[in-house]
Amino acid sequence: MSIKLRRSTSADVARLMEVWEASVKATHDFLAKEDIQFFKSAIAEHKVFGQADITCAVTTDDVVIGFVGVAGDSLEMLFIDPEYRGVGIGKMLTLYAIHDCAVRKVDVNEQNLQAVGFYERMGFVTKSRSDVDGMGKPFPLLQMELR
Repeated sequence: MSIKLRRSTSADVARLMEVWEASVKATHDFLAKEDIQFFKSAIAEHKVFGQADITCAVTTDDVVIGFVGVAGDSLEMLFIDPEYRGVGIGKMLTLYAIHDCAVRKVDVNEQNLQAVGFYERMGFVTKSRSDVDGMGKPFPLLQMELR
């Protein structure tokens, strides 16, 4: 499988939302359907995918199968189409963020044990914890930094 990285464009927004939603449903089993809908609406309302610095992993047919969003030295989002999980796309995007975007930090849902383990394998360690997420919802976050 040949995967390349490219910057997202406005034409990608609908596909980014599809990948986000499928990925969240596959990995965030602690969220209720209402929570997913709340976050989906917030993403659309704030036009997050149109404003964020996003790099996409795409197939040879230019289909987005994963993406990473970066702000400053923080990895803000990493989502992979569930059909492509486990083949190294998350690692590829994270290494890109670390080496090309100077990412040093990531906040991760404490309840998403797969993500916590992934970031630990990528060299991040937990520095602090908050009881709520960035929207004030009761989903604890771990603030992680590269060793």
